Amino acid sequence: MSYRPSPSGWVRDQVAAIEAAGDTRAASIMDRAVVLLTMTGRKSGDTLKVPLMRVEHDGTYAAVASKGGAPDNPQWYYNLLANPDITVQDGTDVHAVHARVIEGEERAHWWELCVAAFPPYAEYQAGTDRTIPVFVLERR
Repeated sequence: MSYRPSPSGWVRDQVAAIEAAGDTRAASIMDRAVVLLTMTGRKSGDTLKVPLMRVEHDGTYAAVASKGGAPDNPQWYYNLLANPDITVQDGTDVHAVHARVIEGEERAHWWELCVAAFPPYAEYQAGTDRTIPVFVLERR
C-alpha cells in the first residue's frame, strides 16, 4: 500500500507539516490540537492520512465525522467502517486503535467531550439533518 496524499490542500499541508516534524503539534485546526489518523482506503487500498480535532478521554480518542456540518459524511468515515484498524498519532506517540461507531448514551457522553474540545461541533450538528457520527478509537 502506498501513501496517497489528500486531494484537499489544507489536509495535504497539515499532514506534510506533521510528518516533517514527527509531531502533531506542528499543525492545528482553528488553533486547537489535532491528532493524525492513518487508515486504509476502502476502494484503493492506499494508505490515507487525515488530521482531526484532538478529543481524548482516559487514553481513548474520538473521531467526529462532522465535515463542517455538511449534509453528507466525509470520505474517511467510510474508510473507517470498511477498515477500522488504524493508527492515531497524538504528539509524537502513535497508537494502534480500532475505530467503532458509537450510539445512544455512549455517543451522548462522548458528544459532550467532543463539543468541549471543539465547540463548533454543536453548530455543525444544528446545521445538518444527519446525526454526526462519532467513532471511539480504542487501543488494540
